[in-house]
Amino acid sequence: MLVLVAPGQGAQTPGFLTPWLDLPGAADRLAAWSDAIGLDLAHYGTQGDADAIRDTAVAQPLLVAAGLLSASALGDITPGAVAGHSVGEITAAAYAGVLTDDDALRFVRKRGLAMADAAAVTETGMAALLGGDPDVTVPHLEKLGLTPANVNGAGQIVAAGTLEQLAALAEDKPEGVRKVVALKVAGAFHTEHMAPAVAKLEEAAGDLTVADPRLTYVSNRDGQVVADGTEVISRLVGQVANPVRWDLCMETFQELGVTALIEVCPGGTLTGLAKRALKGVKTLAVKTPDDLDAARTLVAEYS
Repeated sequence: MLVLVAPGQGAQTPGFLTPWLDLPGAADRLAAWSDAIGLDLAHYGTQGDADAIRDTAVAQPLLVAAGLLSASALGDITPGAVAGHSVGEITAAAYAGVLTDDDALRFVRKRGLAMADAAAVTETGMAALLGGDPDVTVPHLEKLGLTPANVNGAGQIVAAGTLEQLAALAEDKPEGVRKVVALKVAGAFHTEHMAPAVAKLEEAAGDLTVADPRLTYVSNRDGQVVADGTEVISRLVGQVANPVRWDLCMETFQELGVTALIEVCPGGTLTGLAKRALKGVKTLAVKTPDDLDAARTLVAEYS
């Protein structure tokens, strides 16, 4: 059984969209989305430097656009399940038919702007903790005032909070944690710091045309399969201020019988986690169009 997954913020790198614009129709689709949301996606995806695409209001629509372009390039496939990490959930929701591609881009644009505004209130950030036992790490983070914003499984938890709290973490790592790595994001996402964005997204959700998922959709909130489109949108709204439980998503993949996992562009992060947590599962990260043939072969073998 094949699972298709979409990465979250921090996966973007300068110029990563450049090769995708050579695919038939890709430049036109990107231009139409850019006009719809008032953001030049082609410019940022091909010419934007690391600081420019780190901007939350830019990074989030860029990632969803890249995910949708690369997923469509795989052809007409029917994965056994879909999921996305953080903003990647919007990519997954569109691929599952909950949202149209256009609505997904409009919604993620509003999400990025709302979260950027919330992040501007206080200087905050996120850091990945590699290694350690969650039963030890989580209480330690809470003692420092930090939130375990992403519980990713495979020995990785992402902490979020103020820069002062993150500095204290760097000086006082939980027992068993090998390394603390600052992430290329511009705020403490999936924490109480993002609460102001929730009200804006609730309002934005009222403008969406919503359908029930046509594919098995696995939610970040608790790793559960959600079959109601309205519930998917409700979870997308609340998700910005609540932790991502990717560990539970991977447990659900196992329960569903996953045998292969493909991560759409800009792939790499989630396949890395899957290699460690989903032993024996074939994984493939779609980074450039050069990866599409191998991805199609995997689809043919495991769908």
